[in-house]
Amino acid sequence: MAPHRRRFLRGAAGLLGAAALGGCDRLAETAFGRRTLKLGEDANLFVQRLLLTPQSLAREFPDSAISAYFKPNGTIDPSDEAYRALVADQFSGFTLAVDGLVEAPQALSLSDLRALPARTQITRHDCVEGWSSIGKWTGVPLSEILGRARLKPEARYVVFHCADTMEVAGGGLEEGGTPIRYYESIELTDAYHPQTILAYDMNGKALPVAHGAPLRLRLERQLGYKMAKYVMRVEVVASLARLGDGQGGYWEDRGYEWYAGI
Repeated sequence: MAPHRRRFLRGAAGLLGAAALGGCDRLAETAFGRRTLKLGEDANLFVQRLLLTPQSLAREFPDSAISAYFKPNGTIDPSDEAYRALVADQFSGFTLAVDGLVEAPQALSLSDLRALPARTQITRHDCVEGWSSIGKWTGVPLSEILGRARLKPEARYVVFHCADTMEVAGGGLEEGGTPIRYYESIELTDAYHPQTILAYDMNGKALPVAHGAPLRLRLERQLGYKMAKYVMRVEVVASLARLGDGQGGYWEDRGYEWYAGI
């Protein structure tokens, strides 16, 4: 992509990100705020779809550009009992479920995933909080997994269900409640993008827990919170209405834009 186009897109994303940080929760509590945020999101999606083809790549960098320190975003050490058991077993019992609107549901171990065609990319991670880092990611293209699962005609979105509990239904992190674990979604255009991968390696080593082990989404044309960590299940759906509060993701249900293109 030409530099001026990327600067334009990044500037728009920065404005939207700043809006999210500058009182998004308060803004999202009002009907006017929700309409305003939705207009911004629609404009962002429109501009990116207008200027970029579905195959346009995010910039990739040489090894020399890899950041000496890559700040982990979001959850960095899930305390969920089932996840801790996987960590203790070095993820030997991990299985990625792929289901929903597919003809051939999948259950893939890490060994299965590592045996599939892989892609390595060195890209910049842009966080809605305003920081960026460059890392090297290796994983299986999501398109490879979806191809094996064979989507049904009504499929429209891909949902990522994760292992990390963000809160307990009713508020807070009290014990005994129903855990709300991280969830995120993307549309099929982004799911089939060549740089959309489920990464299991970072900087040439197995993905660390702090960065989403054993599997995290890399979605290089969007902001970091879209890149779900600790992915346990990939579900293909026709609508996002029944996911959380219906906005398409954990943070989106709390006021962030669903389409976070950069």
